[in-house]
Amino acid sequence: MVAKIISGKSIRGALNYNENKVKQGKASCVLAHKFGSVANELSFINKLTRFQKLTERNPKVKTNALHISLNFDVSEKLEIKKLNAIAQTYMECIGFGEQPYLVYKHTDAAHPHVHIVSTLIQPNGKRKDIHNLGRVQSEKARKEIEKEFNLVPAESKSKKIPELQPIEPAKATYGKSETKRTIANTVRWTTQKYKYTSLPELNAALMQFNVVADRGQEDTQMFKKKGLLYSLLDKNGKKIGIPIKASTIYGKPTLPWLEKQFKLNEALRQPYREQLKKRIDKGLATGKGIAVFEKYLAACNTIMLLRQNDKGRIYGITFVDNQNKVVFNGSDLGKGYGAKAILERLNASGASGTGGSATTGNQEEFEADSIGIEQVITDLTEAKQFDYSLPDALKRKRKKKKRKGNSL
Repeated sequence: MVAKIISGKSIRGALNYNENKVKQGKASCVLAHKFGSVANELSFINKLTRFQKLTERNPKVKTNALHISLNFDVSEKLEIKKLNAIAQTYMECIGFGEQPYLVYKHTDAAHPHVHIVSTLIQPNGKRKDIHNLGRVQSEKARKEIEKEFNLVPAESKSKKIPELQPIEPAKATYGKSETKRTIANTVRWTTQKYKYTSLPELNAALMQFNVVADRGQEDTQMFKKKGLLYSLLDKNGKKIGIPIKASTIYGKPTLPWLEKQFKLNEALRQPYREQLKKRIDKGLATGKGIAVFEKYLAACNTIMLLRQNDKGRIYGITFVDNQNKVVFNGSDLGKGYGAKAILERLNASGASGTGGSATTGNQEEFEADSIGIEQVITDLTEAKQFDYSLPDALKRKRKKKKRKGNSL
């Protein structure tokens, strides 16, 4: 069993996520603990109101929501009764047995898993301490539960397969599902899973799922104030539908937040640099032109994105390694991997109609083929082995407040 824990500022957001899965027929609420009624008798408002009555007892606490997923091996067939017993035992072990919580059984991945939604605010108005909750209490609970319920231990999983396998991928299509929910789920998963060091690099990953991040024109107030919008793309790579603000997405993937990720990802992506270079070199060695080269990369779960200006001149190249979930500009890989060098090696220098994807101005246009990339699923659904998942709020360093001196 693998447990994933995330703390957040929106109990409504966590509840909405699971309830929307229920509406889609991909989940069901199987347990309502300390709600006064059984799960199937509670409406959305009943559930939300129960949590809000507690959070209102301490409005100063902003991070008041707890969202947990318990993920099991694909070989395990767990009935609802057993899943509920596991969830209740887990919540008791981590000190949340007296808190109200909801348990949802999800069926949107190949492995069985449940999501648990609760609040950090206690009936007395005090906030529960979750320091080291993932590494200490949760890890201890995991081991005890695996023995008690005869589950496949996380330690027994092969190191060569660190992730539980998700189901087939699906690109976002305008009109097929609610726009905001589709964008939010895609953005949250991509920003957390991929390693990118700039907004164009992030967009290279997002566009595979028909989503794009946009700062607006440089002379706009949105750009100057570091605003950010996310939009769906149509089959031609053009924005469609109503865009949504980054600040309204659960987890708030705003530009200031992304800029912190840029710095962090600069180091995190380096271990995959040489592997990607070898893959590119092997593809170039075929000597059969850009179309064959792109086909080879696609077979290796990698995408090449050519960037060109308004005059059609190619000025850059980006590689998206979907196997390791890293994005590199060609020039960051080395001198021989920039756009000019790659095209020369392919005997296609200066070609703009080569079949490669391109960008026009600052707006990248891309229509990805089906190349076996993983499904857009949430961070909670794709749990990794030994994932202690410290709450986001604990990862951030607290800012020291400056004391105001007495005015003279």
